[in-house]
Amino acid sequence: MTRKLSKGRIVEAALALADETGMERLTIRRLADALGVGPMSVYHYFPNKEAIIDAMVDAVFAQIALPPEDEHWKPALRIRCLSVRDVLGRHRWAPPYMESRTSPGPATLRHHDAVLGCLRRGGLPNELVAHAYAIVDSYLYGFALEEAALPAGGGEGIREVAVEIAAAFDPEAYPHLLAFTMEHVMQPGYRFADSFEFGLDLILDGLERAAAES
Repeated sequence: MTRKLSKGRIVEAALALADETGMERLTIRRLADALGVGPMSVYHYFPNKEAIIDAMVDAVFAQIALPPEDEHWKPALRIRCLSVRDVLGRHRWAPPYMESRTSPGPATLRHHDAVLGCLRRGGLPNELVAHAYAIVDSYLYGFALEEAALPAGGGEGIREVAVEIAAAFDPEAYPHLLAFTMEHVMQPGYRFADSFEFGLDLILDGLERAAAES
């Protein structure tokens, strides 16, 4: 039995299409084809692609865990940050869109309100709250963008890519690059992703010190 078309079903299909092909290939026509309907059926629910992207971003925010209210602000924010990374790993097209929408949906607004509430409950003054939110999210989105752009996603398959790249340049011209690649990147078990929690904890520890001094 064919599922009835709805806003939710359209957003679900749009997410699946963007996850598979990237946002640049998402069009109303391709979305309609994936749903088995005509483009005008999609336009009945959304006036344009931008409105669909608004709804997609809101759906992504809805998947992110909110910082638990019964936790100290630092571990609570860490839980939320780990969830952000997990969700963005499933939706690699999303980072450039997460904070760019001018018509945020309810899940987006709820998420931002919860993060601000977490920091304010921790006693951070407004100036430090602003710094914390900006720095933490810049790190989260930046790391997600870089990880998505790396060959093999920065996973263990990157070693094979590193071998090919290293073989193409003059080792005498770039001795430090070659040494780091050979001694670290090409070693078993190397994963770019392993730097994420290290960097996150550096930021959170720094914010905790700043909060104690404020």
